Amino acid sequence: MKEREIVTLQRSLLTDTEQLLNKQIEMEGKSSAYYLSMASWCHKMGYENAANYLYTHADEERMHMMKLFHYVNEAGGHAIQPEITGIRHNFNSLREVFELILEHEIQVTKSINHIVDHAFTVKDFATFSFMQWYVTEQREEETMSRRALELFDIIGEEGIGLWTIDQELGKLNAAAHADSGGQGE
Repeated sequence: MKEREIVTLQRSLLTDTEQLLNKQIEMEGKSSAYYLSMASWCHKMGYENAANYLYTHADEERMHMMKLFHYVNEAGGHAIQPEITGIRHNFNSLREVFELILEHEIQVTKSINHIVDHAFTVKDFATFSFMQWYVTEQREEETMSRRALELFDIIGEEGIGLWTIDQELGKLNAAAHADSGGQGE
């Protein structure tokens, strides 16, 4: 057999599914870098709990990327290490950081839903099943992002408001990781 025939026989992953998953790998990698950059800005600005929240979130996004990476390779595909460029490093306010996070998480949800829809349409039930973890995870990510952003409206940013918001972000981060058993998922 020719090498190309052997490669084709060794894979269960459709080429178009592999491409979508590699785009998701890139999105998760950029998410990790984006949150790491936000964490650094928060740290520089003295928002220690917000920084820790985002450092943890950056690690989780990398784990999401790696989970996809392994899946693609184990299904006979070729996971591609994304090139990460264009990451923003400065922000106008703590509120802006959390507005951008929610906006970004909604985009990730749309991307995951697209993959799930594709997998179902092409009857790739292994990928469809695998992606259910991401569907559930994204619901949690969006809910947590909304909750973090709500703190700004509930507490307000005047006086000790930003300090209080930072304290509450620390509690939100701790609670999220207590719920996941410290798994970072």
